[in-house]
Amino acid sequence: MILVTGATGTVGREVVRLLGADVGVRVMARDPARVRGASETAEIVAGDCRDPRSLGRALAGVRTAFLVTGDVAGGDDVRFIRAAQMAGVGRVVKLSAAAVVDRCADDLVTRWQRAGEEVLCASGLQWTVLRPRAFMSNTLSWARSVRCEGVVRALYGSSVNACVDPRDVAEVAVRVLTEDGHAGGAYTLTGPEALSAAQQVDQLGRLLGVPLRLEELSPGQARLALGRRYPVPVVEALLQSAERQRAGAKAQVQDTVRAVTGRPARTFRVWAKDHLAAFVPGAADEAGQSPRRAGHGTGRWLTG
Repeated sequence: MILVTGATGTVGREVVRLLGADVGVRVMARDPARVRGASETAEIVAGDCRDPRSLGRALAGVRTAFLVTGDVAGGDDVRFIRAAQMAGVGRVVKLSAAAVVDRCADDLVTRWQRAGEEVLCASGLQWTVLRPRAFMSNTLSWARSVRCEGVVRALYGSSVNACVDPRDVAEVAVRVLTEDGHAGGAYTLTGPEALSAAQQVDQLGRLLGVPLRLEELSPGQARLALGRRYPVPVVEALLQSAERQRAGAKAQVQDTVRAVTGRPARTFRVWAKDHLAAFVPGAADEAGQSPRRAGHGTGRWLTG
């Protein structure tokens, strides 16, 4: 039995969709009604890392678990791993972030992910960690301004990030969850090229067939804009992350997606073409979700 957490968000929902009916799957969500795409044989249960009883029920009989957490204080990782130990789970696959291996990365979000990895690695459980760079789907935060104004507003628009398609992260996760040979692995996952916001805007405009304009935000403007959505400590973490990107810390491309799945990582152009409807005037506004919010249904932040 495989347990999937974070099943209503960016990566988790793709993992749920990809795990077929031939695999025993249990899906844990705070609100089971929000789970979409699970096979008819999947078991969907209510569970919360802050509720030990629900964790115990969700983990009963589970052999492998996909762990996605969203508590920057780190408590959810500790509670889940402790419950997994008590339930006799054999292996945990944790969704982390690429920044944890950067010694210069010391923002709140990176420290949280780094500490979560340390707890898992010291648990005595078999483990694998997935460390994605920023998600291509973060650009959905531009959807409303693209639709309404033909404008994208970004901080350090010329700095590059080897962003990754969340579908590729999910495909790697499914391989790791269902295959042997990944115990003790730490996989950094990137796209096939490092792109700046300006380059993404150019590609998006070409696909839409309309001219788009990039407006550069100052750090102060970015702080104000982020502060409308996020708590101050998270805002500061995101700004620190942006400074590291500006310094080139997120430009390295890795071929891990190909190594694990046997095919190359998707390009941003492919991702944008598949999600183009979100940027067309009149599209549903769900596309305008926050850029770095854990699209995992658990409030997870990804600084990349």
